[in-house]
Amino acid sequence: MDDKFLRQADRQLTGWDDPVSRLRAALDKNELELYVQPIRALAGGGAYPMAEVLVRLREEESALLPPGEFLPVFEHYRMMPQLDRWVVRTAARHIVRGLKVPRLSVNISGQTLDDLEFPRFIAGELMESGCPAKALLFEIDEPDALSQTEAAGRFAAAVRPLGMGIMIDGFGRRAASFAPVKAVRPDFLKVDGSITRRLLTAETADTKLKAIVRVAEAAGFGVVAECVEDESILTRLRALGVGYAQGFGIYRPHPIASIASA
Repeated sequence: MDDKFLRQADRQLTGWDDPVSRLRAALDKNELELYVQPIRALAGGGAYPMAEVLVRLREEESALLPPGEFLPVFEHYRMMPQLDRWVVRTAARHIVRGLKVPRLSVNISGQTLDDLEFPRFIAGELMESGCPAKALLFEIDEPDALSQTEAAGRFAAAVRPLGMGIMIDGFGRRAASFAPVKAVRPDFLKVDGSITRRLLTAETADTKLKAIVRVAEAAGFGVVAECVEDESILTRLRALGVGYAQGFGIYRPHPIASIASA
């Protein structure tokens, strides 16, 4: 865990007398809420084929804490596998009840990648809830895919035969290495916002994205650009052949109930 995460965790820990008990209570009593940010297809009429799942924590007086306020605490106490289980279970049940978006993308932490029981948990949840496997997609952060290549590849190999997809998140944040792509064989690459935001002002960002799109086309996986905030960026993304876009300029995060089909 980096220093920034530890500082965030330390700030939050000072407000909780017993952080572990607080986190366990949040999981046991469903004091977490799912938000979603739909991802737009840039061709074919601009539909929303998927949405990323985000988590908020309810505090006193119905206030919702953003992820940066509580995820570092889950990380600090190595409770991310419990949180990821809660998210998968809850997302599956929302899918079964009906959503306007056909697929949900769920982030998987590095700690959870090391959990050998997690793929079996997912399979059990799908069977119990009746959630179709193709309605779930799992996002692995690029640093985790790089530092835990074996674990990431093992996880992908376990869930792909069940019918679920894989996305590498934050791709290109560092030097564009395709090593995790070879290990994980994702269905999608989500290009890091540091590239998207500089697309119109930095030639290096444009060149890097062109290279990513070329490799994606050759390998047969989709490209998602994150942190898209205005129409000019969208226009350039379409010109480069990027298939999908996500960001505040596309759709702001909303409670998952906002995309319920009923």
